[in-house]
Order: sequence, then C-alpha cells, then structure tokens
Amino acid sequence: MKKYLPYRALILARKEIYQYLCAPAFYGAVVFFLVFCSVWLFYFQRFFVLDQATLRPFFGAFPLVFVFVIPVITMKSWAEERKTGTAELLLTMPFTEWDLVLGKFFSVLAVLCAMLLCTIPLPLSLMRLGRFDSGMIFCEYLGAFLLGASACALGLLLSSLSKNQAGSFLGSAVVLMAVMLVNQITYALNLPQWLANGINFFSLSFHFESFSKGLIDSRDFLFFVLSTAFFLFINVKVILFRKWR
Repeated sequence: MKKYLPYRALILARKEIYQYLCAPAFYGAVVFFLVFCSVWLFYFQRFFVLDQATLRPFFGAFPLVFVFVIPVITMKSWAEERKTGTAELLLTMPFTEWDLVLGKFFSVLAVLCAMLLCTIPLPLSLMRLGRFDSGMIFCEYLGAFLLGASACALGLLLSSLSKNQAGSFLGSAVVLMAVMLVNQITYALNLPQWLANGINFFSLSFHFESFSKGLIDSRDFLFFVLSTAFFLFINVKVILFRKWR
C-alpha cells in the first residue's frame, strides 16, 4: 500500500509549475486577469468619479473574472494527462492518489497566488490618493485567495472528468459561472427567505461578499475550506475509479 508523504506532492507541484511557466496560456490568463480587473475598476465602476477610498469595486470583479481565468489554468491538469496517456503512467509511479491531486492543486494555487501578487501594485499606487483601510484590503485579498482556491479545486475536478482541454475549459466555465452567479437569482426574483438562503449557500460569490466588506466571517471561511477539501476528495475518488476500472 502506498503511503502518503507531503513532500512528494510538493515535488509534483514543482514539475507542474515549470510546465505552466512554459505555457503561453498562463501568461495570457495573467494579462487578461490584470487588464479585466483594471478596466472594471476605472472604466465600468468609475473609481475616480466615486471619490471613495475603497477597493471594493476592484475586488468585486474577481468572482466574474475567475469564471474565465480558473478554467484556463486548470483545463490541462488532468484532461491533457488523459489525452496523452500519461495519466496511466503517473498512476504506476510510487505516488498515492492524494499525492497526485494535491500536487496539481498546489501548482494551480501557486499560479493563483502569483496572479494576486501581480495586482498589489495597484492598491499601493492608489493609497497615496486617500486613506484606505489596510485591514479591509487584507480581508479582501484573503477572501480572493479562498474563493480562488475553492474554484481551482472545482476546476481540477472537472478537468479529471474531461477527455480534452476544450471540454474541460467549457465545462469548468459553465459550472463556475453557475456557482459564482447563482446568488444573483435571489436578487432578481422575490423568492421565499428559506429558498433564497438555500440558493445562496451554494454560491461562491455570496460567501465572498463578507470578505469584500472587510469582514472575516467564520462561516464563510469554513465554507471555502470545506468546499475545497470536498472537491479535492471527489477528485481523488475519480482518479481511483479510473485506476481500477
């Protein structure tokens, strides 16, 4: 029986990160992410017209942009392995299924962190224009990280269910759009409170709202942690099913 060792997942993650650095799609996703968020803040939200020392409109774009960016960075993780036949080779190596899943998850998470770090110059440059709440900005970044981690875990799961990158991208984009924006139904329709609460519970962007307001709600924090762990657990089960099928 193979024994799970954390460092083996890190070794796999390092290999995956090197592959991302050699992929043009990675740089395209980073540029799109930065441009979209900046245009959203300065053009659509009219940051300077608002005349408010807050970056909440900036972070408000993250749930929407993640719908397009996360599928790009997760679509090749398992779908490409299946297409090239290297998935079977990985399963014969001295790695557990958790090693493989966490290795890919850590690599995608590192890419997500790199993208978030690239946005830091924007709030640093704007802080000279007003009295921004640094604690609130920290909460917003923490929420963006947790939101992205859960979305990445879901994207990896959908990639493991796809046979090619195109199918993985489309499937991930559709599912992420559903779980990100499903809470908008409760705003558009006059639904009973119990039904609205049930719909909002499954919305990632709904649980991100407290962080965007500068609040660390333990319920939302726990939701992101548990949802990430759940998606990774299902991913492991999918790999085990394909291994013994």
